[in-house]
Amino acid sequence: MINLNPLLLKIKGHKYLVLLFLTFQSLILKNLNMFKNIKGDVLGGLTAGIVALPLALAFGVSSGLGPSAGLYGAIFLSFFAALFGGTATQISGPTAPMTAVSMVVIATIIGVHNGSVEKALPYILAVFLLSGVFQIGLGFLGLGKYIKYIPYPVVSGFMTAIGVIILITQILPLIGYDAKKDDALVESYRPMAEQSLIEKILADETKDGTLVIEDFEQAIQRANKIDESDIREEAQNLAKNNSSGVIGTIKAIPRAVGFINWIEVILAFATIFIIYGFKKITTAVPSTLVALIVVSGVAIGFGIDYISIQQIPNGFPKIQWSLFTDFDFLGVLPYIFTALTLSLLGAIDSLLTSVVADNLTKTRHLPNKELIGQGIGNSIGAIFGGLPGAGATIRTVVNIQSGGKTKLSGMIAGIVLLLILLVLSPLASKIPAAVLAGILVTVGIGVMDYKGLNVLSKIPVTEITIMAVVLLLSVFWNLVYAVGIGLLLACLFFMKKMGDLSKENTKIGPFSEKEGGKKQLSENIYIKHLNGPLFFGFTSEFVSIANQIPKTASIIIIDMKNVPYVDQSGLFAIEDVILDLNKDNIIVLLAGIQSQPKLLMEKIGILEKLIPKDRVFESIDDSKSFIVKELKK
Repeated sequence: MINLNPLLLKIKGHKYLVLLFLTFQSLILKNLNMFKNIKGDVLGGLTAGIVALPLALAFGVSSGLGPSAGLYGAIFLSFFAALFGGTATQISGPTAPMTAVSMVVIATIIGVHNGSVEKALPYILAVFLLSGVFQIGLGFLGLGKYIKYIPYPVVSGFMTAIGVIILITQILPLIGYDAKKDDALVESYRPMAEQSLIEKILADETKDGTLVIEDFEQAIQRANKIDESDIREEAQNLAKNNSSGVIGTIKAIPRAVGFINWIEVILAFATIFIIYGFKKITTAVPSTLVALIVVSGVAIGFGIDYISIQQIPNGFPKIQWSLFTDFDFLGVLPYIFTALTLSLLGAIDSLLTSVVADNLTKTRHLPNKELIGQGIGNSIGAIFGGLPGAGATIRTVVNIQSGGKTKLSGMIAGIVLLLILLVLSPLASKIPAAVLAGILVTVGIGVMDYKGLNVLSKIPVTEITIMAVVLLLSVFWNLVYAVGIGLLLACLFFMKKMGDLSKENTKIGPFSEKEGGKKQLSENIYIKHLNGPLFFGFTSEFVSIANQIPKTASIIIIDMKNVPYVDQSGLFAIEDVILDLNKDNIIVLLAGIQSQPKLLMEKIGILEKLIPKDRVFESIDDSKSFIVKELKK
């Protein structure tokens, strides 16, 4: 055991340092196993951190919050998800699916706040923070094991949609078109800009819901102070916002084609070429990193006139206090479901990567602990203005292949990114935007679910429908609603299929010799065979089949040996059928009833009250003696 008490004595007078030190000591003592493979973990974390750099910057730019947001998210999520998570070798950070959803959230909230990123930022970060908190809640509730029940067509349609969204939204950066620099387009938004500025002033003056003459006069004074630069800046924001997203990009393409910047196109395609080409030479060095360094180096070294990414702030990331000081619950309330969807998506993304890690390392992850770790990482990242993310498959595989075996590797990856931020941020700010667009194009191509697309001609039409609906709605409408509608469709199709199967396998017929009876008994004794669960999707068919029992029947045997589950609808359907049969003086026998249906039928009184215990049998054969006795009466 390591004795850290001498060091503790030196800082005894500083209570906050003591608290921090004791927390650190507790974590170290609890995770001493982390240091058993320190050489491999350092190499794995270093490699994974370097691989994560270009993707973090690219996802940050793509999201609309800038490269620093992607980098901050990668730093905090990688460190804290590794420290508190349940997958030893997991490397976390912004991912394509999480960024695509975040992109929609960011664009929507900025649009609500009239294009002002500053005013929208507290609400955006609040959604990200809530998604992290929801993930922590999912972990504490033990729901990690249920994520696997998301239907594959929903996941497939969503992942392919993510790829399509990324590819479409990178068209304008790839050709070097910036709506803010299109003077004619910006000028066309001038009337809307003036209206928007006036609306903002009026909104500020009517915060209490009323606008008195004094407030109106003050609004007029503020409106008179609006100058040309204010109008132009607002018009630029409107032009930019209306040219973003899938629909905005598609609308802007015809105009953008006339403003192609061939330098940007060459830089982007050079990046794509190196990413795919370098892989054929060697996979020992990440081709994405090679492309970033080579193309950026050439552009900077030769003084090429290109569009660079946004400035990355120097120094340690700062807490976004506006998240707390400007927080408005009513303003965030419309996005609660979005935050929940973001948390579920992150959970699925992370746990799928955990399974990959388990297969490579022959270990077993702890799903609920992993969700808690991801939630803590995303929550802390949001407080510092970072993008939310999840377990990243490629980065995790790189970590394992480089020797990473414990949590230390993921923590080191986060530290590596932090050091790059502190030391190289001025240089990173000079990276061409076209290079990141090229990287994202390869990400968009790679994230599509080709496995699902390749078997479209071989899978049922219902599953193709689910996949297509999720894909189209995700791309052209709303990612969040698309997933919800996809899940609903999957449930409806599944229930319909189960109901049809139960109907096909449920039959009614005379009690023949095959069932152990005699020929002369088959005219007034019938057996109703049930197969499959008796649930709300099958109850109407069950009642319909029961109505086919002839009125001449004196005894009906309901064979339930193949009914593992009955829900409330099925329970009441059985009760109604038995009541109808009793009215017709038909004796009802139950055979082979399983534990779950039996327990429920006892609780609501079907057994004993409607069907006495002497009419419930373990099997059809066991009922023969009762039948013979009844027929002799």
